[in-house]
Amino acid sequence: MKTDVAPRLGGWQETWRLVAAAALGIPFWLATGAAVPRGCATDTCSWLVTGDPLVALGCLTALLWRRRFALTVAMAVVVASGASSLAVGAALLALCSISTRRRPVEIGVVALVYVAASRFTLVLYPIKSPPGSLWLQLALPALSAGIAAAIGVAIGARRVEVRSLRERAESAERELTARAAQARALERNRIAREMHDVLAHRISLVAMQAGVLDHCGNLTAEENRTLIRGIADGSHQALEELRDVLGVLRADPGRPEPPQPSLDRIPELVADARTSGLDVTFTTTVTGKPSDVVGRTCYRVVQEGLTNAAKHAPGAHVHITVAGTAGDELRVGVHNSPATTTTTQPPASGFGLLGLAERITLADGELSHHPTPGGGYVLTARLPWPNHDHEKRS
Repeated sequence: MKTDVAPRLGGWQETWRLVAAAALGIPFWLATGAAVPRGCATDTCSWLVTGDPLVALGCLTALLWRRRFALTVAMAVVVASGASSLAVGAALLALCSISTRRRPVEIGVVALVYVAASRFTLVLYPIKSPPGSLWLQLALPALSAGIAAAIGVAIGARRVEVRSLRERAESAERELTARAAQARALERNRIAREMHDVLAHRISLVAMQAGVLDHCGNLTAEENRTLIRGIADGSHQALEELRDVLGVLRADPGRPEPPQPSLDRIPELVADARTSGLDVTFTTTVTGKPSDVVGRTCYRVVQEGLTNAAKHAPGAHVHITVAGTAGDELRVGVHNSPATTTTTQPPASGFGLLGLAERITLADGELSHHPTPGGGYVLTARLPWPNHDHEKRS
C-alpha cells in the first residue's frame, strides 16, 4: 500500500496552510529583530528588513510544489530558512509535509539540515550569545523540528487509515453489489422454476384437451362441451396461478404468500388430471404427515410426472404410488404406459426435470427417471422422512 500519496488540496486549503506558515515565522523574525543591536537594522543588519522577507516569500512560493517534489522542496526550504528567520514557519511546514510520507531517513535528514541551518542565522546577524548557551540554541530548533515531524507522521498515518477505510468501504460495496446480483439471479431462477412447476402442468392439460378437440371429429356435443369447459377452467386456473407467482415480485412485505401445495393435495391434483382426460390411478400407503418441505417436494414430483405424461404420452395410463412412514423415507413413483394417440406436442422447456432434481437435492433425496422396456416412462424419487416426534419425546 502506498503511504506517500497525498490527496490534492483545494485553493482554500492550500492558502490557509501558507498563511499559517507565514504567521508562524513572524515571532521568530521579531525575536531576531529584538536580539540584534539597536540601529543594526538600518546599517549592517539591513538584510533583516530586505532580504529576509524576500527569502521567506520565495520559500512560501516553493511550498506550492511540495507534494510533487517533496524531498527537493523540503531540503531547499530548510536550507533557505538559515538565511531568513521569517522562513522558519515555511521550513516547519515543509518538514511536516515530508513527514507525512513516514520515511524515517528522509525525516531525519531534513530535520538535521533544519537544525544546522538555524545556526547560520546566529552567524548572519551580530547577536551576542551568553556563554554555555549552545545546547539551548540547538534545543529550540530540535524541539520545533520534532513537533513538526510528529504532526506530519500523525497526519500521514491518518491518511493511510482513511484510505484503508475507504478501500474497505468500496470493497464492501462491490461485494454487496455482487451479492445483490447473485440474489437477483437466484430469485429469477426460483421464479422460473415456480412458473414451470405451477403452469407447465396446467398448460399441458389444456393443450392435451385442445388436441383432442382438434383430432377427434366424432365426439358428441356433450363431450365437446366438457372439453371446452375443461379448457376454459384450466386456462382460468393457469391465469390465477400465474398471478400468484408474479405477485411475489411486487408483494407487500406484510402480506402473506399463498400457501404452498403439500402431500394432502395430491388427490386434488390427480382429480384435475382425470377431469382433463388423463387415465390416472393413485395408490398411497403413507402413514403420518411429513414436513412441509418433503410434502411439497413429493407434490412437485407427481405434478412433473403428470405434466410429462400429458405432453409426451397422450392417451397413456398413468399410475402414481406414494408410500412411506416417519423415521424411514417417502417414496413416490409416476409410471406411464406408452402413448396410444398421436397429437402435436407442445414445446418443451427442458428445465422441468432439472428443476425437480434441484428440489430433491435440497431435500437430501434421490431422483431417478428412465424409459421402460415397453415404451413407457417411470419417474421415481426417494425423500428422507425423519421422525421429529420421536426425537422430541426422547
